[in-house]
Amino acid sequence: MNTKCLDYTLLTIAIIGAINWGLIGFFRFDLVAFLFGNMSWLSRIVYGIVGISGLYLCSAFGRIRSMNEA
Repeated sequence: MNTKCLDYTLLTIAIIGAINWGLIGFFRFDLVAFLFGNMSWLSRIVYGIVGISGLYLCSAFGRIRSMNEA
């Protein structure tokens, strides 16, 4: 699979997660819980996917630095 496509997809998911955290912080409104239920199995999957996306994007720092040095 093309890593550039994977990077953009996971970055989009991480941005959506960040927007959700902003809503929680500013307005006490959890969009995921509103849409899928409070800690239902579906909302837990969404939270897990956002977390995995963030962890994967940590590797992007190393790839960006190696591209700049080349």
